[in-house]
Amino acid sequence: MRYSPSEIESKWQKRWEEERIHEIADHVPGKENFYHLVMFPYPSGDLHIGHWYNFGPADIWARWKRMQGFNVLSPIGFDAFGLPAENAAIQRKLHPRDWTMVNITRMREQLRAMGTIYDWSREVITSDPSYYRWTQWMFEVMWKSGLAERKKVVANWCPKDKTVLANEQVIDGACERCGTIVEQREIEQWVFRITDYAERLLSDLDRIDWPERTKTMQRNWIGKSEGALIKFEIRNSTRLLEGQESEIEAFTTRPDTLFGATYMVLAPDHPLVEKLKASIENWPAVESYIQKTRQKSELERQEDVREKSGVELVGIRAINPANNEEIPVWIADYVLASYGTGAIMAVPAHDERDFEFAKKFNLPIKIVVCPHYPDTTCPILDEAYEGVGHLVGSGAFDGMPSEEAKEKIASFVGGTMKVQYRLRDWIISRQRYWGAPIPMAFCKTCAKAGRGERENMPGWFAVPEKELPVVLPELDDFLPQGDGRSPLAKAKEWLRVKCPGCDADAERETDTMDTFVDSSWYYLRYADSKNTDAFAGAAKLKSWLPVDMYIGGAEHTVLHLLYSRFFTKVLHDKGYLEFDEPFQSLRHQGILLGEDGQKMSKSRPESVVDPGALVRAYGADAVRMYLAFMGPYEQGGPWNPGGISGVTRFLDRVTKLTAGAGEKKTSSDQNNLKRLLARTVAKVGSDISEFHFNTAVSALMIFVNAWEKEPDHVDESDVRTFIRILAPFAPHLVEELWREVIGEETSAHQTDWPKPDVSLLHDELVTVIIQIEGKVRDRVELRIDASKEDVEKLVLERPKVQEWLAGKTPKQFIYVPGRIVNIVLS
Repeated sequence: MRYSPSEIESKWQKRWEEERIHEIADHVPGKENFYHLVMFPYPSGDLHIGHWYNFGPADIWARWKRMQGFNVLSPIGFDAFGLPAENAAIQRKLHPRDWTMVNITRMREQLRAMGTIYDWSREVITSDPSYYRWTQWMFEVMWKSGLAERKKVVANWCPKDKTVLANEQVIDGACERCGTIVEQREIEQWVFRITDYAERLLSDLDRIDWPERTKTMQRNWIGKSEGALIKFEIRNSTRLLEGQESEIEAFTTRPDTLFGATYMVLAPDHPLVEKLKASIENWPAVESYIQKTRQKSELERQEDVREKSGVELVGIRAINPANNEEIPVWIADYVLASYGTGAIMAVPAHDERDFEFAKKFNLPIKIVVCPHYPDTTCPILDEAYEGVGHLVGSGAFDGMPSEEAKEKIASFVGGTMKVQYRLRDWIISRQRYWGAPIPMAFCKTCAKAGRGERENMPGWFAVPEKELPVVLPELDDFLPQGDGRSPLAKAKEWLRVKCPGCDADAERETDTMDTFVDSSWYYLRYADSKNTDAFAGAAKLKSWLPVDMYIGGAEHTVLHLLYSRFFTKVLHDKGYLEFDEPFQSLRHQGILLGEDGQKMSKSRPESVVDPGALVRAYGADAVRMYLAFMGPYEQGGPWNPGGISGVTRFLDRVTKLTAGAGEKKTSSDQNNLKRLLARTVAKVGSDISEFHFNTAVSALMIFVNAWEKEPDHVDESDVRTFIRILAPFAPHLVEELWREVIGEETSAHQTDWPKPDVSLLHDELVTVIIQIEGKVRDRVELRIDASKEDVEKLVLERPKVQEWLAGKTPKQFIYVPGRIVNIVLS
């Protein structure tokens, strides 16, 4: 018997579908529900090998979890709205819906060909009105809670396509759609007030099992700062100014360094700059710099690697309130109007960014914090000193510890201590067609009368819930209008609506929603995807949510992952959810690059690897297993097809060995292969649990090598055990061997994960990592067959662990045998 993937894979995919073994009931007696989820794909066309790298190993993990005895839900759907589909439709003179659905059909076939256990009965498509009805309902929840509003914000604006772009749609300062240089414009947009949740989004990171790097990125994005607001009077060349342009308010985390402030910097788009125009003696140079800044995205402006640039506001001086010294005022693009007050006091001796700026423009650098006080002969700095110390050059505060001086100096100059966040409100408006319409209407009559559904927004009303969904109108022309409005403004009949407030003529909102709104709640819909009365029923939400394990790319850390947490907290606060964090555990796959080490891209067809061709040549099981074997899952790296034929040969060897196995006479208590098999079962299960797929495959190969050398030492029971631990990696082949060769009637994928014979492992010692709240705090050596009860008793008695617990009682004690202990306190 030889391994023949072309014969068995389609056969078993069809059988699984007929038997509906992947359709999951909400309750199975004796089994605990477990929600396993991969980030759903965007239907841009064919799947490339990078998609397989996400979905394939993640499916191995889900299959293993199901064999552990859990009722595992592993659903799939499509993130189907968005700019790429609209672009493709415009280029091909198609409707975006038609382009999207053709791609979805193709991708369904490809995902099924992978041999995944997705429950297709729960599929969601975000561009389907039955789905975006609830996206619009979510918007109205935000609106009624005061968390959605329309206001002027600074945004990326494409002057050719006349639409706002998200930061990720700006490539090297240009629109990804047309290549036009993007401007920064103040424009009225719908926003969600995610900033209201900044502190909870920050503090609750401590109680979820996510990679520490990911949590750090979110903490930095939220950017909590504790400091002081300090006002600086300003003057022109002749006098102190009065009125609206009389002062600059700056936020600083280091008020202790105020005596060292030697200049100030405003954001180029700070409103004060325009007000000071008459007093700025070099206005043409300032205006030119402002125009150049508008061509950069905020992300580009914040890059630390860029050379600093700026222009002095000649004729304008600020008064340092600590010592009454006049200091120059500059504008520079590394300061953002949308962050803090849009102004900073620059202390180059004690801030690296200010230091670089001062060095470039030959500005004074004054040391006011000395690390080795009372020796005040501090050397000339080669770099900023950002640490603590004692104050020098600070008048009556000399000699005071810098930390102690913060509040005292702030008080001395009349400043106000404040907590501030870098996080900004989420702009959700998009001036494009292929998105969920924002379910709002504007009435000029009510606006003139000062009426509205909300007092602070006269004229605006939410579309009544019974009228949802507001369905996208049919259009032939999807290009934005010349006035910057969405293409929806061309649908004149659709545009007209009766005002919900006064029944006068009104107009619908023509902006559509950012696609991140669609994906901020999709994981909830899988629990009850056919529900027409609610986004999901309460009982089904309670059965499945929150998600137990979420797998996807780290590139979504400060967008999708942050927005999903925000949505969940809002729905929890409004009483729709019993939990306030969406994803209990999170793991990232690395990025699979092209053979040249560059990211796979349709713009470089030679870099894209077609998994379909590989499946035809080697089989889906071989592709899945090779992706798992290539290297650490979280690292990724360049695609190297050199070893995939070796995996095919391995599966062929397993096929022959299984077909040739039978009852053996070897005594089990003296059989080294049985001891190796016990170790293999323990290691493969442990490695899968930790996403160490490559070492799990290595363990399988080591056993097969030994099996080939002593085939008579493996009996039918051993074969059954080995086949089951291979099942998550090569599901089609295992099903063929299990049912057709071994002769079982039910699926191998509905069996339990084998337990290693502990009598063969009792001498095996392993080092187990001890984590408390997700952070490594200790290690302990244990017997591999130690029970959870014994491990818990031993671990909790360890002095290091007791020190970190500080008298707290663990809420949860998780033990992954032979690998890791995780103690959850909250």
